[in-house]
Amino acid sequence: MTTALVFHPDFLLHEQSRDHPERRERLSYTIDQIREEGLMHHPAVKVIIPGFASMEAVSRVHHPEYLAFLEHASRTGGFIDFDTNVPPNLLSHALLAAGGAIRAADAVLDGEAENAFALVRPPGHHARPGTGAGFCYLNNMAIMVRHVQQRGLEKVMILDWDAHHGDGTQAFFYEDPSVLFTSIHQSPFYPGSGSIDETGYGPGTGYTANMPVPAGTGDESYTYLLETIIEPFAREFRPDLIAVSAGQDNHFTDPLTGLALTAAGYAGLMKGAVGLARELCEGRLVAILEGGYSVEGGLPYTNLGILAAMAGLDLRSIREPEVYREWLIRVSDPSAHTRVRENAHALRTRLAPYWACFR
Repeated sequence: MTTALVFHPDFLLHEQSRDHPERRERLSYTIDQIREEGLMHHPAVKVIIPGFASMEAVSRVHHPEYLAFLEHASRTGGFIDFDTNVPPNLLSHALLAAGGAIRAADAVLDGEAENAFALVRPPGHHARPGTGAGFCYLNNMAIMVRHVQQRGLEKVMILDWDAHHGDGTQAFFYEDPSVLFTSIHQSPFYPGSGSIDETGYGPGTGYTANMPVPAGTGDESYTYLLETIIEPFAREFRPDLIAVSAGQDNHFTDPLTGLALTAAGYAGLMKGAVGLARELCEGRLVAILEGGYSVEGGLPYTNLGILAAMAGLDLRSIREPEVYREWLIRVSDPSAHTRVRENAHALRTRLAPYWACFR
């Protein structure tokens, strides 16, 4: 098995400000850790340098007026919301991130690798057709999905496990039965969407599944949702490709969230997703980095665990340094799993009219 690791040094150039949570160290610390573990030159990992996404590819999902705004604001500076300014050269940085997602998909479709992990920034899953939000400008996932469909794949399953609901990605596919969108996210939390009642609209009804989880939720609950919701859903939908919006802000050290996932938990989630892709779609899986803001305690180890799981490597040594373990005890809530199970039951009931696996 070969895993494509899609990375460009210029992913480190984008910066809203030095103290912004979505800053270059998110990737630089990760790349240092991957190098230290020898995975940049491991025979199971192929490092690929991407190019820019074409405006044609981006225009399949984003409105021309919004792209014109980004182009203008990238020259003069601009403002979308208080978390999402437009610094100089933003559009070129965003096009490179979208290009990374496209290149990861092409590596899988062209047989260069069984699966691919696009370590891109800026992230994308809050971006909608006509605006950015939540540190996101172009929706890398939506651009990649429409690209693979343009290349001939019909059905794509998206698993968004970022701690924040992928409201932008959901909006793109809410009426589209060719894309199954699933999301595990902290609730109540930004952006305020992602309830179990949001299941799609029109021909897309039943093709959106939201799994809100409370603060303190950890590895056990994510494994439970993978096994009881995502896996049966995928087996009935039978996608041609599984796409993961890999947000690592569920980690127990993340400064912006309140969840309790560990690096080993992330590795286990990805191992399950890889196994599902092998079972259903010849191993075709593309992961795209979304959020994650624990620069030292989280991202280097979560991203390492995800990459190792994708490459089929030994996961027994995937863990954070012991100095961080006290944090896990502090943020974990043992009672959260009961609420997760209750929400999962309600979601299955909600989806049962559309899917035999939930009846």
